[in-house]
Amino acid sequence: MSKVYLNGEFLDPEQAKVSVFDRGFLLGDGVYEVIPVYDGRCFELSGHLTRLQASLDGVRMKNPHSNAEWEVMIDKLIELNGGGDQSLYLQVTRGVAPRDHVFPEGVTPTAFAMSNPLQAVPEKYKTQGAAAITLADIRWQNCNIKAITLLPNSLLKQQAHEAGALEALLIRDGYLTEGAASNAYVVIDGSIYTAPKDEKVLPGITRDVVVDIARSNNIPLFEQAVTEQQLKDADEIWISSSTKEVVAITQLDNSAVSDGLPGPVWKKMDALYQQYKQKGAV
Repeated sequence: MSKVYLNGEFLDPEQAKVSVFDRGFLLGDGVYEVIPVYDGRCFELSGHLTRLQASLDGVRMKNPHSNAEWEVMIDKLIELNGGGDQSLYLQVTRGVAPRDHVFPEGVTPTAFAMSNPLQAVPEKYKTQGAAAITLADIRWQNCNIKAITLLPNSLLKQQAHEAGALEALLIRDGYLTEGAASNAYVVIDGSIYTAPKDEKVLPGITRDVVVDIARSNNIPLFEQAVTEQQLKDADEIWISSSTKEVVAITQLDNSAVSDGLPGPVWKKMDALYQQYKQKGAV
């Protein structure tokens, strides 16, 4: 039986209860993290906890735990759920209070965590790549905060799903920002381009790994947004996320990207990423 964590306790899922007056339920007032676990060890845990703190700071919410406390709790939750490969979800909301747009004072945040088996990246993505569509970026203007208010992302992702695509690549003011649930990359003449870290994109932990790998292996990479036309003319397109790693997009808006197969720069990056992952970086 799997276990979840809620406010200091490890519980069976059916025992975990949150008040209907929790601001996460009433107002979407909370932030979250998703952390991949390989062979019982968190991948890039420090980066995820740093981003969690940045999100909490961004919404002016107190962190209920120190990093050391988070680490102890996470290790215990991984152990209780059998180790191996897991997808760990952390969520912090502002807590329980009468419904009001103004932040309540003296309220204890709600801290929740759960873990699910981490599904391997499907082999077809490795050999064939995946499809994406382009959509207008309708999200709010603080996408650097990993907030639980994901209705715009869900609407965009649903449109992609209904179009038979894995992801929606988002266009704002004529430029590619990211995917509905991923960071995005374009390869032009052997160089990788990805949007810079600002309020329009989530500072992805997998993105950071990709950037570091590229720079450590002399693969040209520019943190620079590309236009919608450059996206459509790209030699390669990729997306990345904590649970999908780095996936080549080989069809965009029902048209093949280049020859319709994962490209050579992606193949090199994927191989290097797998090597990096095997190191078990924490």
